[in-house]
Amino acid sequence: MIELRPFDSLGGANHGWLDTKFHFSFADYFEQSRLHWGALRVWNDDHIAAKSGFPPHPHKDMEIITYVREGAISHRDSLGNEGRTEAGDVQVMSAGSGIQHAEFNLEDEDCRLFQIWILPDKDKLGREPSWGAKPFPKDDRSGRWVTLASGRDGDNDALPINADARVLGATIKAGETLDYDLGGRKGYLVPATGKLEIGGQLVNTRDGAALADIDTLSVTALEDSEVVLVETA
Repeated sequence: MIELRPFDSLGGANHGWLDTKFHFSFADYFEQSRLHWGALRVWNDDHIAAKSGFPPHPHKDMEIITYVREGAISHRDSLGNEGRTEAGDVQVMSAGSGIQHAEFNLEDEDCRLFQIWILPDKDKLGREPSWGAKPFPKDDRSGRWVTLASGRDGDNDALPINADARVLGATIKAGETLDYDLGGRKGYLVPATGKLEIGGQLVNTRDGAALADIDTLSVTALEDSEVVLVETA
């Protein structure tokens, strides 16, 4: 099953400094059919103006993955962690028993990112909060999937999360096809750039594709594309 969610059908809000689109119910946007996809709870497409950002605010028991597409975002939290995550890189915050954080675009250019929230496994609720970031150069993803964040055994090179899920990235050249073994698990895929064909359906830049009951996912790039995929139970 492939449920296409065109970009124009997404919820959203424009606060001036933040122009955002919601793939799932979030804030004042509610859509019963888009509450979650497996353990995937939030996928926000954020455009953050230069010299602005999210002031300190709390979270609890959520795995929050930030995939920076353009510009950079600077993080600070109540654990004393500070870091700057640039385009092509990923940061992960496990909110666990509770954490406060702020995310600011301190740059002279706008920042565009995907903010992805995944529910932790029930037996991993209330763990110590943590934060980490890692560079994942796009060249390393050319023609292959790279696991960016994971709670699955064996994904030792990925940033750890407390969920039975993976966040993957890939760049695919026009005309190439890239397969992924979903094994019947749920998937949610968004092309950050480019245009794809999946199961006969066209997936344009920043559209969402909710995937279920698929053993092998085949993604064909109609244009050079940068793709983000979440696999979850």
